[in-house]
Amino acid sequence: MSKEEPTSTTAQPEQMQSQANSGATLNVPNTVTVGRVFLAIGTLCLLWQPADSLKWTAFILTIIVIWMDGIDGYLARKLKQTSKLGGILDIAGDRVVEMAYWICFAVLNWIPVWIPLLFLVRGTFVDAIRAHASEQGFTAFGQNTMMQSPIGKFLVASNFSRFTYAVVKAVAFCLVVGAHTQLGQQWSLEPIAMFFVYFSAVFCVIRGLPVILESKSVFQHRA
Repeated sequence: MSKEEPTSTTAQPEQMQSQANSGATLNVPNTVTVGRVFLAIGTLCLLWQPADSLKWTAFILTIIVIWMDGIDGYLARKLKQTSKLGGILDIAGDRVVEMAYWICFAVLNWIPVWIPLLFLVRGTFVDAIRAHASEQGFTAFGQNTMMQSPIGKFLVASNFSRFTYAVVKAVAFCLVVGAHTQLGQQWSLEPIAMFFVYFSAVFCVIRGLPVILESKSVFQHRA
């Protein structure tokens, strides 16, 4: 008995640590992030249905998908469940949702195919650079941002730029869906939708170039 008791006492902290790690992984914000991805995929499946009512359902669900992008971060701060995993899932979720919409729009011939290709190339290079920057202690945004120049900080890391970019893409997604309904065609929404699509593409390049141009300091950095 005397040998078993210390074993039990020693195992208890390890069990508690395991439970804590599990809780950190399966928390509310991370669940919302993952759920948003599945909701987006389900929403996009509706775009292939001929019924106008289903396209309007997709329009409303797209608004919810966009709204959920801010909810996971809010819940993480409110519930004090912020984590490195949560940050990674949030970025990955954003990329999956964004690319899923662009690709589906292109497959449906609603937008040119170069649009999703542009976002794919830009996202791949920028995310790779940011991953390396993270290893050096830098962040994409905030006080420890990898951006060094004032213009780089404004275009990439400022709340104004990030918010504007998110709004432009959100409007583009909703209008592209709405433009391919009967009511959207009557209101001639397609030219307006395409304006926001092209604006999103230009904004994508403008925000991505400073990351690439200023990455030299990140690769030269030594911890």
